[in-house]
Amino acid sequence: MRRGTVIRMLCMGAAAFLLGIIPRVEAEEGRVFTLQESIEEALKSNWNVKAREERIHEAEAVKDQARADFLPKFSTTYSYTRLDEDRSSEPMNFGAITVPGSPISLKDNYQWKFTVAQPVFTGFALLSRYELGKLGIDEAELELKLERLDLALHVKRAYFGVLEADRGVEVAEKAVQSLKSHVKVARSFYDVGMIPINDLLKAEVELANAEHDLVKAQNAARIARASFNIALVRSIDASVTLEDIRDYRPETGKFPEYVNKALENRPEIDALEVRLERTEQSRRLAGSDYMPDISLQYDYIKEGDEFDLNGSPVHEGNRWQVMGVLTWTFFEWGKTRSAVREVDSVRLQLMQTRSALEDQIRLEIKQAYLDLEEAEKNIPTATKAVEQAEENLRVSRERYKAQVATSTEVLDAQTLLTRALTNYYSALYSHHLARARLERALGTY
Repeated sequence: MRRGTVIRMLCMGAAAFLLGIIPRVEAEEGRVFTLQESIEEALKSNWNVKAREERIHEAEAVKDQARADFLPKFSTTYSYTRLDEDRSSEPMNFGAITVPGSPISLKDNYQWKFTVAQPVFTGFALLSRYELGKLGIDEAELELKLERLDLALHVKRAYFGVLEADRGVEVAEKAVQSLKSHVKVARSFYDVGMIPINDLLKAEVELANAEHDLVKAQNAARIARASFNIALVRSIDASVTLEDIRDYRPETGKFPEYVNKALENRPEIDALEVRLERTEQSRRLAGSDYMPDISLQYDYIKEGDEFDLNGSPVHEGNRWQVMGVLTWTFFEWGKTRSAVREVDSVRLQLMQTRSALEDQIRLEIKQAYLDLEEAEKNIPTATKAVEQAEENLRVSRERYKAQVATSTEVLDAQTLLTRALTNYYSALYSHHLARARLERALGTY
């Protein structure tokens, strides 16, 4: 194949690849994320979630190992033993007759053994290890659920952080535009000698401050987007467009109902229950050392004085044996008793931890509930304040144009409007965040 043909084929392949990639990139760049889509994207891609999912596989492998201990074990050995010399029994003298001694051992000894060992009774140790393996899976699944809940709350914070930062940019841009308009009017008044230079300078200073605040708001929006992208495992500089959420609904639930629901749903409570069950199995495992171990063992043996194991004067060519083995360590200076007491202590700690966790859950719900209630009360007040501040600014501008109001009154009115808008958006998104924290406290998202 000619070199030019190869180059053309490579170029065509690269072009086809890029044409396939570019639409996907453009679609990603133009995507508008909803809150639910953002959560689903994070749950699908987040590294910590994937690590927790792998932790379940680890726990399943531990359980499978424990289950394998119930089954017989097969093993084989091949050995060679070299003695210093051949040994025979002493010759026996019967008067005129002497019976020579018979071989007892040889210098070269080869042995191959095939063994099957089956545990019969281990003081319930094997069963306890298997149950601990199963509980390990339950615990890993609850850890995954907890990770998903925390991630969903993190995504909600990032989502509403972007929305609030965007509204902050809008407010700052409106303030800059308003102050530019005011500076233009003030300059025209100064040019015809209607106002002193101080009034113009004050307006220009306020405009410079507003432009400074706009730069800060734009940077805050960039940081909020970077945080959102990291939560969704996207490129840190990827474009972010979110669906705004302006509406809100009053909360109708009652605090006692929330507490009961949380105590039923929270994975932390279930995880503690699993850990308490694990202490029961751990106690039984520790107590298994009080009892003997019983096992059966079958051996098939081939021996000889050559490596091919065909027997010898002192070895049978092949043989087999079956053994029943009972092993009982009945005294270890209180080691087993101390192991049981250790597990009992862990169980008491977990019970105390559960009581502390329940109190913490009640506090989380109370905090979220009060934050939600506070935001619900502030939103109507903030809405009304925005309307009043907009009207105040409009009237102040008209009065200033008619030279019946000072520049300071216009600047103060603009400051009041900026603060009112900031308070409104803060109350609105604080309401959504409070609801997100309440849902997390209830064990949902």
